[in-house]
Amino acid sequence: MNKSAKKFRVNGVDFSPENPLIIAELGTSHGGNITRAKALINAAADCKADCIKVQMVYADEILHPNTGIVPLPTGQIRLYDQFKALETSPEFYIEVKEYTESKGLLFLCTPFGLKSASILREMKPKMVKIASPELNFTSLLEEITDWDVPTLLSSGVSRLSDIETAIEILEKDLSRTSNRRFGRDAEERKGNSLCLLHCVTAYPAPETDYNLRVLPNLGSIFGVSMGVSDHSSDPQLVPALAVSMGASVIEKHFCLSRSEGGLDDPIALEPADFSQMVTAIRLAAKEGSEETINRYSRERGAELVEQILGSGIKELAPSEKANYKLTNRSIHALRDIQKGDVIKKEDYAVLRTEKVLRPGLEPCREKEIEGKLAQNFIPAGEGIRFEDI
Repeated sequence: MNKSAKKFRVNGVDFSPENPLIIAELGTSHGGNITRAKALINAAADCKADCIKVQMVYADEILHPNTGIVPLPTGQIRLYDQFKALETSPEFYIEVKEYTESKGLLFLCTPFGLKSASILREMKPKMVKIASPELNFTSLLEEITDWDVPTLLSSGVSRLSDIETAIEILEKDLSRTSNRRFGRDAEERKGNSLCLLHCVTAYPAPETDYNLRVLPNLGSIFGVSMGVSDHSSDPQLVPALAVSMGASVIEKHFCLSRSEGGLDDPIALEPADFSQMVTAIRLAAKEGSEETINRYSRERGAELVEQILGSGIKELAPSEKANYKLTNRSIHALRDIQKGDVIKKEDYAVLRTEKVLRPGLEPCREKEIEGKLAQNFIPAGEGIRFEDI
């Protein structure tokens, strides 16, 4: 076990490779129905999850209606329409949080923009998560650093430089608030307040793409705790081996049945498999790195285990490489912008391209566009590029 791995501290509890935080990612499997949400929470609690995670979905802060058809685990769908159908009131999330905490579990939610972030902040969460497509969403990162809560940062389809930029934004403001409030303990608090989740953004992701030896390397480079957001199909291999490589957090999609139509249900674990995963994680935490690796090498094959552990060099995984710059955020036109138009603030937004629309400028350039003259016609939904302004 990686004894030097930093701990991730939430609500006074230290999570580590010896005591990993296990997150049941419900995503949008509840369909906006509180009865179904509570059934999912009950099932996850029975499976011994530590934490329930949901996603706060408001379509207009995620993607443009012209995104059109998007390939997902459930098939080819109009994702904007699906997200609109999943929108629900803040009261729904408040009730989910209250019910989750009444079961003795931690509540976790992903905001996808400043609207959902504002709603979530009012709920006073004990921690927050930034999803992989939002790793480069500068305004959102800056917003949550002011909350002074532990943060999980997912890193699918990202290069080392992308992660570095995101962590610099998060730690700059975290250092400011921590130094002001915690004095000499600020540096330790900073390291325990941020957990980087290694992730492969493919649905499902091949186990052999996970390169789990990257965990201690990234932890050492950035001085943060490490975890894994796992999209692979096997309930044991990646989660248990991730713990052996120093993961303090394991996140896995959870559903009642893969046949029930949730967006991520086809790659989620049903209760029996999720329970199997929890058992495997707890055993790996107890027996240590060498024994875990040796046991899986005997049971599942040394070659397979070696492929999953990988080189430890941070690279885009083969299954996600083609989507680099095509799944995260960039600046998109909200309306048809004619050549010669003065671009107003309400004419653009930071949205996902979802592999369909052309990418635009990076979100960090959001404030540079207002007042510029359009040099080209920019169709609604498409990315705004340098040559367009």
